Parts: sequence; structure tokens; C-alpha cells
Amino acid sequence: MAAGVGLTPGIARAADPVAPAAPATQGVAATGIGPDAVRGLDGRTFSSPADRTVVAPRSADRTGDAARAQGTQGTQGTQGTQGSSYLAIALDATAPSAHSIDLRSIVTTLDDAAFDISISWGDGTTDKVTGGATADNLHSDLRHTTHTYAAVGSYDVKVTAKDTTHDVEAVNELRFVTSGAEFTSHTPTRLLDTRAGIGAAQAKVAGRSSVALKVGGSAQVPVGVSAVVLNVTVTDTTAAGHISVQPAKDLAEGAETSNLNFVAGQSVSNLVVAAVGEDGYVHLFNGGWESVDLLADVTGYFTPSPASGYTTLTPVRAVDTREGLGTAKGQIAGQASFGVDIAGRRGVPTGVTAVAINLTVTNPQEAGHLTVYPSGQTAPATSSVNFAAGGTVANSVIVPVGPDGRITVRNGSWAPADVVVDVVGYYSPDSRSALVSARVPLRIMDSRTDSWGRKAGPLPARSYLALRLEGDTTSPDVDGWVLNTTVTNTTGAGFLSVAPDPNFWSAYQNGTAVTPERPVASTLNWTAGASVPNVAQTPGGKGGIVDLWNQGWENIDLVVDLLGFYQTN
Repeated sequence: MAAGVGLTPGIARAADPVAPAAPATQGVAATGIGPDAVRGLDGRTFSSPADRTVVAPRSADRTGDAARAQGTQGTQGTQGTQGSSYLAIALDATAPSAHSIDLRSIVTTLDDAAFDISISWGDGTTDKVTGGATADNLHSDLRHTTHTYAAVGSYDVKVTAKDTTHDVEAVNELRFVTSGAEFTSHTPTRLLDTRAGIGAAQAKVAGRSSVALKVGGSAQVPVGVSAVVLNVTVTDTTAAGHISVQPAKDLAEGAETSNLNFVAGQSVSNLVVAAVGEDGYVHLFNGGWESVDLLADVTGYFTPSPASGYTTLTPVRAVDTREGLGTAKGQIAGQASFGVDIAGRRGVPTGVTAVAINLTVTNPQEAGHLTVYPSGQTAPATSSVNFAAGGTVANSVIVPVGPDGRITVRNGSWAPADVVVDVVGYYSPDSRSALVSARVPLRIMDSRTDSWGRKAGPLPARSYLALRLEGDTTSPDVDGWVLNTTVTNTTGAGFLSVAPDPNFWSAYQNGTAVTPERPVASTLNWTAGASVPNVAQTPGGKGGIVDLWNQGWENIDLVVDLLGFYQTN
């Protein structure tokens, strides 16, 4: 096993590889993560217990001596209510999707009673229902009520219950925050550099230890962000290892997933979409046994407030300097830059705020880095992908788009290199597809371990694996998936492609699935003996299935971690 990719039991199931040259009628031995895992990805709950209920006096007691004897109106915690006038409301809520709430309310009394219940959702809409309490239901009215908000945000949900039998009214409320969050682009800015003492002490991060990085409230990133987009780089490495990024220290140091993998002497970058802790921090854990330097550049963040939603695209090539596509033909000179037209081309509309790309450098004559940034700005002191001489390295980048609809690519090395840019999606105020970020990333596939219906074994050369990410659906709930893919145990060079599958899962089950068209765009590239990560933002196809293509001529092992997904509902 190549060092640096944490080996953990698979938590989900994946289909067996399907030979691309034959009809895809076999290899359907298992499934993916399923809808229950998707619904619980956010992991948060909201509650307001019964003792926070505010009870109004009965109408007969609202005046005169009776009112004074019963106490003042609006008593909290159901105090001052006796016998048949007792009424309490307990509330719990979860977020089953990016824009929705599942509210559980329990209205309790001491005697048989009929209720009029009103639920004010905090967005100007109200649901009204009737209920009742008897000895048969322990004098409690339990119900689940769902509601979908038009926009992500924070909402005050109020439940009012009137006991029409005893003329008592009670109120309880909770603050609910949608699990979905929208994107705001940020000028590429370095938040962390342990070599220079930026964002942390000026010292290497010791093996098996972590560094805390303040995100919320730093570099004009607002307090209260739910997730952040970072380009994380590990450098000055002397042994193999991996880096995990999590919203809390204990989660980072106990992580069963990784964001970056490296060997001695490597400088490796990877896009990280990480949940941010309530304290505004993320924690970067060095999973190796030797010290390393860590860098982190922010290019955007997500908040539960309207900003820019995401739209997925089938990857489309925008730049290839080897062919003269999107720019002049020929390698980009050292310390030189070129502009790329984004808005209004290749399915990207005008008015976008940022674009998601896969950036690849190939045939570099010396070691260096590429930086991508919005047009019209000075090149920032950040990097988007790092490379050694002669290598081919890809990295996902989310980059703001300049006011003229362009981005700029700069070759930060001192020698020429070829550059390839594939566009995979964009962010726009016109889209309402919001990110649901995994508080704890989920390992959904690891070819080195047994999973349900699939024995451990590598992904064969020139084949693909169909990974089902939603149930057996014909109407997917997810617009796009954020997957951290890692290839390891490589014995030759090759590249990985991630693409939506054109089939329904039932077609794989009954042997009628068509063979997907082999993708052209690459997600990551590898050489023999390497463990290489990269993030893929991809739609799941009409059946919620993603295809993972081994485009090399040798077998590989493949690990897939779920970082989040985008939803409109």
C-alpha cells in the first residue's frame, strides 16, 4: 500500500467495474451511500425543550382577582398552571435537505384535550392543523411537519397550541438555520504559512499533531461562515503522510479520511471544501510521523444566506496550450500569464461570480507553481497547483471571475510549462443550489477493503466503476457532489476521470445499462508509486450515479470521500 492514504473500513458500497468495450450488463453487486446518509450529512439538530414553553392564562382568569391569583400573563416554563390548564410544547428540528426543515413537535397536557396548532415558519408562511390528546396517546400530540424555504438562512420557528377544551394557549419557538449555504468569492489570500508565521507559529507542524487556523473573522471572511474553500499545500516533507482538515481538533486528529497525501520531498496542493467550527476555526492534522510545513489560501466561503448558488457542468475543456485552445499555442513562459474567457462561453452565462475548474500543468521544464486569479487584479502571493520538473499535476480550483468575465493563469516558475483548464461548474446569484457540507467527511468507497457486495480489489486498467450515490431513483435530489478522490498503489502512469453516468440503477440490475462514453477531461494524474488526491465536483446523472474511470493501462486502488453536495430543494 502506498503510504499516506489512511486505510479504514469502507462505509458504503460500490458497483464492480464494468469493461468499457462490452455492454454494461454485469458488475451490479452493490450500492452506494443511499439517501439516509445524504439526509444526515449535516448532522445538526435544533431544539427548544418543553420547559421553555410560555403559557397564557385562561380567558376566564385574565381580569380581576382571578388574574392576580394565577399570576401574570406569559409565564415561562408552564409554571402557574395546574390540573387541566397544564400545556407544554417540546420542539426538535433537523435539516433533511439544503432548504428544508423537519420539525417534530410534542404538545402535552394532563387531561383529554383538543388542540388548534399553528406553526409559523419565520418566512411569512404559517401551517395550521388540529390535534388532540387522550390517554391512548399519553395525553400528547406528536407530529412531524416539513417545510421548504425559498432561500437559505436563519429562521425563527414558532409553534402555538391552543387547548380548546380548557381554553389554554401555549407558545414555544426555536431558531433554525438551513443546512444549505451559498458561495461568496474571495480574492485569493494566504491565511496560513507555517514557514513565515502566517496564521500560526513560525514552525513546522510536528508529526501526528494539528494546527488551528482561524477562518471566520480573518482576511475579511465574516464570522459565522459554515464552510470555507481552501487551497491547502504541504511542503518541506521528509517522509510519507497525509493531511486531514476538519472543523474541530478531535475530529481532525481522529479522522478516517484524508485531504492530501504526500511522500518525502513532495510539495502537494489540493482543494479543500471544509466545514468551519462554530468558533470560526478549522484544524489541519499532519497524519505523518515527521514534521511538515502547511500553507492554506482562501478563495471563497459559504454562509447560510443568499449569495451565489452552484451549477454543475459536464466538464468542458477551455484551455490547452499544447493545441492552442483558449490561448496561443505553445508553452507558457516562466513568470508569464494569460487570460481566459469564462463568462458567456462553454455553457457559463454572464454574471457569474466564480468558476470551478480543474487546472492541470504538464511538461514543465522546472519545478514551480501556477496561480489562478480574477482578471484585472495583481497576481496574489498564493498558489493553485505545485509541480516538479517533468510532471503532470492537476488540482481543482474555485476562482472568482473578473468583472470582464475572465480569469488569469500565471506560471510562477522560471521555465515554460503547458497548461490545461477544464470547466466543471460555476457560481451565480441566479442559482439556488446550495452546499450541504459534511461536518465529518464520509469515506464512501475504498477499493482496498471489502464493502457490501464487492470484494476488495483494484480498479482494472481502462475500466470504470459505477458508484450509486442516491437510492434507486429516477429523480435525483442532489444537483452536484463534492468528492475527494485519491488514487494509490499505482504501478504506471495514468489519469482518473469522474463523470455522471447516463443510466438508472435499475438498468444495471436488469442488464440493460448502456456503456457510458469515455470522458476526455481528467480529474487527477499519477505516476508509478504515487498517491494522488484531487477534488471532483460532479453531477450524478439522471440516476444519481457517478462513474470513476481508470484511464491508465495498469490497475489502481481508489479511495473516495464525500465532502458535501449541492441541492436546490
